[in-house]
Amino acid sequence: MLISENIHIGGTLIQSYKICSRQVWFEVHKIDQDQENDFIMMGRLIDRNSYQRDKKSIDFEGSKFDILRKEKGTLVVGEIKKSSHSIDAARLQLAHYLYELQKNGIEARGELLFPKEKKREEVLLSEELKTHLDQVYQEIIAISSLEAPPHAKKCKYCRNCAYNELCWS
Repeated sequence: MLISENIHIGGTLIQSYKICSRQVWFEVHKIDQDQENDFIMMGRLIDRNSYQRDKKSIDFEGSKFDILRKEKGTLVVGEIKKSSHSIDAARLQLAHYLYELQKNGIEARGELLFPKEKKREEVLLSEELKTHLDQVYQEIIAISSLEAPPHAKKCKYCRNCAYNELCWS
């Protein structure tokens, strides 16, 4: 597969980048994760059953926002997560959504939502985050252009990863 600089970098890819470069390579090369993975199924269930009054699964420029609503005249993008275990990756994913909106002339703020923990966190786009995201985009393009996935490296996310068998069997 030939990957060019024109790959679509969506929120899920940004989140994956923060967790594992090998996972990024798999996703770009359309190698599906284990859809029967307990953690993926649990995440879908939480997403489906939480915040049912808000608009959900809004498509925008190839990304999918979990929640989109207006509060006091401000557009709010919400991202639902099953836990705050990967909060740095979730923050970067949501910042990417806010950056994509801003590139299209739309200002918004973000909210990370952890319904099982009854917790939420505001995410605001800063110049520092935009600079960091620009670097992340370039690194994702570089990972994507590799002929083979990066070597597997054990990390704290491997145990529950839906690519676990692909990396470690």
